Amino acid sequence: MDWYDTIFELIDMRSFSNLWFWIALAVVWSTASHWVLGVPFDMVARARRYGEQAETDLEDLVRINTNRLLFINNVSGIWALGFTCFFLTGLAILGFVYSVEIAQAVFLLGFPMSLVGALSLITARTIQAESATGEVLWKRLSRLRIYVQAIGMVSIFVTALWGMYQNMSVGPFGG
Repeated sequence: MDWYDTIFELIDMRSFSNLWFWIALAVVWSTASHWVLGVPFDMVARARRYGEQAETDLEDLVRINTNRLLFINNVSGIWALGFTCFFLTGLAILGFVYSVEIAQAVFLLGFPMSLVGALSLITARTIQAESATGEVLWKRLSRLRIYVQAIGMVSIFVTALWGMYQNMSVGPFGG
């Protein structure tokens, strides 16, 4: 057995039976639900609880991140959308038409995150348009977090179902 076979035997290159994929999935969704619009969600709780400086810090950080996100969208939004659609379509075709398992796994990570990105952009526009501060800002960020968590739960469920199907169809039970 040569070194190539040894490495591929040691590291399972099938995505859905690989522990590292599931760890990455958990980390991606945990991070996405904690960092809402680039702001750690504990800052929202701290601003609600303590007000004053914590509230000012939250509003400043949200203002900086929303301005940055909207600037990037205004400058290169169409190009970013085009590349994202191209990339996701390529992954979908490779994964689900040509049965490339790594493409399926990356698509099942990337597509829901693109929805989170779109929701973040919509929320950033809304926050900037209404110059949200205080309780209105907290509610916007909390609502975005709930949406991100809902997308994450559905995504993890669908990915787990698809992964189990893949493992059973490729494993000792499948053809």
